[in-house]
Amino acid sequence: MSRPALTLVVGALIALAGLAIWALLFVWRIEGAAPLTGHGWIALGLGAGLSAALAGGLMWLAFHSSRQGWDDIDREP
Repeated sequence: MSRPALTLVVGALIALAGLAIWALLFVWRIEGAAPLTGHGWIALGLGAGLSAALAGGLMWLAFHSSRQGWDDIDREP
């Protein structure tokens, strides 16, 4: 992928993530959800961060396994 195209894709993904966060906060305030305490925000951040880390780790394992040939089917002639 060329550098300008990569920059465009990364920029679009960052903009999409920002829009999603803005929409989440907008809907959260309209619905009148109960306010979170400091402990609630910490738990929410840890849960989201650990979930993202777990997803990233599992994706890395899948790519690593595929590139090492562990996913190939051994067929005997």
